[in-house]
Amino acid sequence: MATVTFKDATRVYPGTDHPAVDKLTLEIKDGEFMVLVGPSGCGKSTSLRMLAGLEEINYGSVWIGDRDVTDLPPKDRDIAMVFQNYALYPHMTVADNMGFALKMQGVNKDERNQRVLEAAKLLGLEDLLARKPKALSGGQRQRVAMGRAIVRNPQVFLMDEPLSNLDAKLRVQTRTQIAALQTRLGVTTVYVTHDQVEAMTMGDRVAVLKDGLLQQVDSPLALYDKPKNLFVAGFIGSPAMNLIEAKIVDGGVLLSDHVLPIPREITSKATGPSVTIGIRPEAFDVSATGEGVPLDVSAVEETGADAFLYGTLAGHAVADSIEAQQLVARVASRAAQRGQQVRLSVETDKVHVFDTVTADRLN
Repeated sequence: MATVTFKDATRVYPGTDHPAVDKLTLEIKDGEFMVLVGPSGCGKSTSLRMLAGLEEINYGSVWIGDRDVTDLPPKDRDIAMVFQNYALYPHMTVADNMGFALKMQGVNKDERNQRVLEAAKLLGLEDLLARKPKALSGGQRQRVAMGRAIVRNPQVFLMDEPLSNLDAKLRVQTRTQIAALQTRLGVTTVYVTHDQVEAMTMGDRVAVLKDGLLQQVDSPLALYDKPKNLFVAGFIGSPAMNLIEAKIVDGGVLLSDHVLPIPREITSKATGPSVTIGIRPEAFDVSATGEGVPLDVSAVEETGADAFLYGTLAGHAVADSIEAQQLVARVASRAAQRGQQVRLSVETDKVHVFDTVTADRLN
C-alpha cells in the first residue's frame, strides 16, 4: 500500500487550447478512498489515466509512495484498474478471468488458485467460478472485475465509473459492497464518478473538478456544509442547493419582500451590490408566523414523512429586474398544496453566502 501524489500534473491533448487537467496537485493518503467527481469533461478520468500510465503527463509528476512513476509504463506501477465496461475475456471462466494477470506474471498454479478463491469468497463468487461472463448478471460481472484487481494485491486500486452500467437498485447495493470491501482491504483507492451521490456515500474524501481544475477536496460532509465556491455548492447535494442572487440592503439581503438577516461583516466583502445566497432545501420550513420568503408552489412531491415543494420565489428583484427564481424546499408532509403561495422561514445559521462576481464563499 502507498500514498498517491499528483504534483502540478498537467495533460494537454494535441490540437486543444486548454489542458484537460491543469496543474493538479493532490495528495491521497495510504489506505484512503479518494473519489474524483465532476461533470462530463472535467478531467477526472484523464487524471485517473495519468496515474495509471495510460495518458502522457505533459508537465508535473505523479508519485506512488516514494517513487516518481511519471515515465513508468503501466505494468511497472503496481496498480490494478477496474473499468466501466468490465473488460472480461468472454471465452474464459470467472476463475480464469480473475487469475489471468497472475498467470502472465508467472505465479504458479496452486498459489494462483488460492488467491482467486480468497478473492471469490470476499466477493461472494465461489459458486460462479466455473461460469463464463455471458452467464453472469451485470453486478456479478462487476464483482469479477473487482476480483481480478484484488488477486494482484496492488498498492493502488483505480476505478473508472465502475457502476455506471448497472441499474439503479444494483448500483446502490454494489457501492456499499465496494466501500465495505475497500475498508476491509485497506488498499489506497482512487475512484472516478460523475454521480455526486456515489461520491458522498463512498469516499473518505472527495475531490471536485471542473474544466480540468481542482475546485475543492475535503470530506463529503465538509463539502456539503461548507462548499468553497458556487460550482461546488451547486454540484454537491441532491436536490441541489438553491442559489439566489440577492441585493444587499440594510440588515441583510432582500429575497422578494423579505429581508434575510446576513451580518454586515459578510456582505461588506462582496465585490458588487449583490451576493448569491445558497440555501439547502432542508433549511426551509413553512412559516408559522406568516413571515418569510414567499413561494408560489407549482408542484409537490410527497415522500411520506416529508415533502418537496417546487416553485418560484414570488416577485424577486435583482438588478432592477424581476426574475422567475426557481426554488425547492423540503418541509413537513402535507404542509402545502400545488397552486398555493406559502411563506418559508429559513434557518439563518445554514445560509451560505457567495460573491456573485468571483463565485467564492464569503461566510
